Amino acid sequence: MKKYIIYTAVLAVGLLLGWFLFGGKTTTHETEHKHDAAAETNQMWTCSMHPQIIQPESGPCPICGMDLIPAESSAKGLLADQFKLTENAMALANIQTSIVGNSNTEDNAITLSGKIVENEYNTAIQPAHFDGRIEELYVKSLGEKVNKGQAIAKIYSAALIAAQQELITTYNIRASQPQLYKAVQNKFKNWKIHGSQLDNVLKTGQVKTSFTIYSHVSGVVTEIAVSDGAHIMNGKPIFKVSNLATVWANFDVYENQISQFKKGQNIDVVTNAYADKVFKGTVDFIDPILDTRTRTVKLRVVLNNKDQILKPGLFIEGKIKGITTSKSDALPIPTTAVLWTGKRSVVYIKSNPNEPVFEMREITLGTQIGDKYQVLEGLNAGDEVVTYGTFTVDAAAQLQGKKSMMNKKGGKVMTGHEDHLGIETTTNTTSQKSPNTERIDVSKQTIN
Repeated sequence: MKKYIIYTAVLAVGLLLGWFLFGGKTTTHETEHKHDAAAETNQMWTCSMHPQIIQPESGPCPICGMDLIPAESSAKGLLADQFKLTENAMALANIQTSIVGNSNTEDNAITLSGKIVENEYNTAIQPAHFDGRIEELYVKSLGEKVNKGQAIAKIYSAALIAAQQELITTYNIRASQPQLYKAVQNKFKNWKIHGSQLDNVLKTGQVKTSFTIYSHVSGVVTEIAVSDGAHIMNGKPIFKVSNLATVWANFDVYENQISQFKKGQNIDVVTNAYADKVFKGTVDFIDPILDTRTRTVKLRVVLNNKDQILKPGLFIEGKIKGITTSKSDALPIPTTAVLWTGKRSVVYIKSNPNEPVFEMREITLGTQIGDKYQVLEGLNAGDEVVTYGTFTVDAAAQLQGKKSMMNKKGGKVMTGHEDHLGIETTTNTTSQKSPNTERIDVSKQTIN
């Protein structure tokens, strides 16, 4: 019996020593297992089609019914506003970027955006010279070539009928009343009606009910003011023509750039319509009046267009060498790069040139010229901006709780269907509202 008591005491002491030596410690494997379990407990789930949906458990998306997928945890080594996309996501969304610059190039030049317009010094209007009604208009399409002396319309006029009767009467008494006959003839000359039409009236003694009028200008039709059956009045335009042998290239210059330009500067003009051609010109005119709406002035260049390949309305770019620009100059970026909501305009820049790391940047926009915006504030020359797939990048920013188009402060955002409100929530829960919740009525936001 005493022997069993000794064995029991030794066993108890051994267990006690083992607990002291090993009981308070866990193995590395056990520690990793616990961390993995914790990670699984904190795993959030989202919808691949609706990244604003963030839930603590897997299941169907409340919007589209698709199975939720695990939300990516935040990347390490990034700043607070930065987020990272996978290479696979970049490829699937076909995300493209481009380097923006303020035209500060290696040859010390600045690039301006503009448009081709008619040379107003070489435009003319074909007016009506008497009251009447157009029975048939022979010039009906823009861009049509009109030559001086070409028939342009057949017109009925009560005044012309009465004047023809006067002409016939005075013609018969022209020997005794030559001045009266000459006065009636001058009336027709003022109406630009003469020649064979009047000779035929005098020869037959019959009054014509309509007259054909002829153009006294030549050029390409750029505007038509009337149509068949329309009433015309003396002095009112029928159409406008332009001589396109020369055209104007009008460029927009922001007020902080005005001092860098002067008349006589050489400029190279290019357009996407003729990518392999460069048109040479010089600065002919700088508008002395600032457009207060766009904060720009017009810079004009006269271009030789004898082959008439430069069409009015073409968007163009002009490069002037020998000018040093500053960071305050407006930067052109593609319109596809900009997300616009209410009063805020944002873009996404690629923060790391070697990795798909992005962050949102608020910008101030100037004028839209063609397919580009002028950025006045928020970007620097050399920034790499997302120009294609911008909405996909914005969705990823929302998914990872970063600053985004509709959430300028960051944090996970969930969209409620009932009242169309975006509700900012914390990362750990989606069922309770934060005291600092920001409610955004997206149904009233304009997204461009």
